[in-house]
Amino acid sequence: MLENSGYKFWKEKLGSPRLILAPMVDQSELAWRMLGRKYGAELCFTPMLHATVFLKDARYRKENLLTCPGDRPLIVQFCANDPNTFVEACKLAVGHCDAVDLNIGCPQSVARRGHYGAFLQEEWDLLKEMVSRVHKEVDIPVTCKIRIFEDIQRTIQYAQMLETAGCKNQRAKRTHDWFGQLGAYQSCKKNHGVSQVYFCYFRCNVKIPVFANGNIQNMADVHKCFKETGVDGVMIAEGSLHNPALFHGLTPPVWEMALEYLELAKTYPCPTSYVRGHVFKLCHHCLVREENKEIRQKIGSVNTLEEFRSAVLKLKNKYERNDMSSNTTDSMEKYGLPYPPWICQPYVRTVKPQESSKQVLDKSKTGSEESAAIQKRPITENTLSRKKMKKLEKNPDKQFGEKKFKFEKCQTCSNPKGERCSYQLCKVCCRKKTFNELLDCIGHKLLFYTKKKIRDEKLNATEMLQTSSSVSSATVQENMYSIPETVL
Repeated sequence: MLENSGYKFWKEKLGSPRLILAPMVDQSELAWRMLGRKYGAELCFTPMLHATVFLKDARYRKENLLTCPGDRPLIVQFCANDPNTFVEACKLAVGHCDAVDLNIGCPQSVARRGHYGAFLQEEWDLLKEMVSRVHKEVDIPVTCKIRIFEDIQRTIQYAQMLETAGCKNQRAKRTHDWFGQLGAYQSCKKNHGVSQVYFCYFRCNVKIPVFANGNIQNMADVHKCFKETGVDGVMIAEGSLHNPALFHGLTPPVWEMALEYLELAKTYPCPTSYVRGHVFKLCHHCLVREENKEIRQKIGSVNTLEEFRSAVLKLKNKYERNDMSSNTTDSMEKYGLPYPPWICQPYVRTVKPQESSKQVLDKSKTGSEESAAIQKRPITENTLSRKKMKKLEKNPDKQFGEKKFKFEKCQTCSNPKGERCSYQLCKVCCRKKTFNELLDCIGHKLLFYTKKKIRDEKLNATEMLQTSSSVSSATVQENMYSIPETVL
């Protein structure tokens, strides 16, 4: 039956997961998923994949479907706004995962430009078609990440529409208005009472599993969420980036998690930018301290796993002998943190709690011109900019006064001309000219005239050889049939 199919899938196929590692762009790759699974994550998602690119680019598809036998259960998340594209992308994901997910909860500006995520939540007919077609045409379950409305009745209708279309479970996140610079940890706490009522009512009006998602940072938040909302599972994103062991309720030293991740990244390779991002997140509270500026700069510039490992070991050697006890009172007084900075813990944004995300956004818009005017240096001031000063700190020998060499432009386009081109052109224009006019350009190694001359010479030689051969053959035949005069 339809009303039981969602729970049947959740229990039999996924194994009733309650602690879930959320999809994170450029951050929930295979190595990070395996680290999360080691410390208690019961279900993982791939990073959000663009369905159109996934469908057209085989390399993109191969890199993002990288998995291993221990990486199950796994759900592949897509963003899409076209039913045909979404269906075809889901077909290609069959066999690589246990389900596919449609992201209709992302509120970022990139989602606005691409017209996907939360910016589709008013287009119910389109969403219904996308979900129902995958449900009917593809042999794989489909789930949805949604963002709740201010009106609770509208939220229920929205969820029931997706459920009827074939959605097997839903992950609800706070409203679009709650998201912003205030977002993350403090926004969720601020609206906790609203979230509690919403989730309880929401949970009672749908017949498929419901997961809560909204910057839950530690196991205390997890237990409180289960108790107050009655959801079937809790999805954790940012909290896990700062402490992958939070699923087990642990708070290990940052270097332990970083070194474990680097070993997994060696086994399951990923782009260097992913590794750098994870190391910065894990060691954030240490790296923001002025005493670790050199290590921070090293992590920002290295490009190999061994170099990342060396930087993390420097942190370990620096703090390993310190007291590892978690005396929160002393830590708050000394560091302004619940734990010492070398212990894995959440990152709480410092934004005034009384301001809403809209107020913060309005301030940033109205004050942008004023702040820009204040930050700009007078034109008469002969000093380096802050950006150049920062570069100078990293490299004291760097010279900023020298002007870069200015390339001369091609005579027919705006590209730089070849330095040794015979016609003062770029390679593209030179190729066209030499091909059309049968010329040579030694600088670009284009030899159309020479090659044609060689071909003509070979052709002439062949023709002369054939002519000579035919003349010789005719002479022989004439001699064979002629009668000598002496015989007569």
